Amino acid sequence: MSVTVRVPAKVNVQLAVGAARPDGFHDLANVFLAVGLYDEVTAAPADELRITCAGPDAAQVPLDRTNLAARAALALADRHGREPAVHLHIAKDIPVAGGMAGGSADGAGALLACDALWGTGASREELLEICAELGSDVPFSLVGGAALGTGRGERLTPLEVGGTFHWVFAMAERGLSTPAVFREFDRLGQGREIPEPVASQPLIDALAKGDADALAAAVSNDLQPAALSLFPELDRTLAAGRAAGALAALVSGSGPTTAFLVRDAQSAARVAQELRASGTCRTVRTATAPAPGATVL
Repeated sequence: MSVTVRVPAKVNVQLAVGAARPDGFHDLANVFLAVGLYDEVTAAPADELRITCAGPDAAQVPLDRTNLAARAALALADRHGREPAVHLHIAKDIPVAGGMAGGSADGAGALLACDALWGTGASREELLEICAELGSDVPFSLVGGAALGTGRGERLTPLEVGGTFHWVFAMAERGLSTPAVFREFDRLGQGREIPEPVASQPLIDALAKGDADALAAAVSNDLQPAALSLFPELDRTLAAGRAAGALAALVSGSGPTTAFLVRDAQSAARVAQELRASGTCRTVRTATAPAPGATVL
């Protein structure tokens, strides 16, 4: 017997970042939108905890207990007094170290898969509690759709989405470390007052109406200057997407994946083609949003 869970990537249509807290984290106003790029996590009985991975950039995925999928299995097993004897296989399609929460998706997917495989019967509240312990983006990977994340991003308020949004994603030649980007954010902010992060009402309204033009006018990412400081070549990718006709161009989360909001499927195909031809990125993907959260297949 095995259980497979499909779990989506995310794009941050707003990422407002406050000053560093005493615990090293930052308060956020983080508007998540789940997009239709997915990893699949399969849990099967085994003699001991084992992680395998296949797909694009699978060689970059850790296969030890630092992997969020492994940590999810360990956390659930510990809570329910059982051995974490499970083989977790990750079929990767979300970019690795790309700012699209691929690792967080795997954690949420493994948690749901192990719960189903072991019959632990964990409540939604318990699963979300474990997700929050695993990482700031993991709860949203479980929930999907659209949500405002506050605190360090783990406290979620669902948001209404009134239509389908079309996206193009350009994957960079190398990854970026999320902690390194936050450290650069702190360095760039030295000597100036960092305002409290607040969700954008025009952006929330644009999501609710399904209005791509209004959403394009409202997207923002406070981590983008830090990502560009560490990876200046991303500016060329952003410029190429804008030149191709994207309504909005931004770094996805901590990067280095760049995200381009477009009007429709035809626009997505055109922008993707021109980005591929630009020589400014490694690969290009198109996807629609919102997408459902972690789902047992």
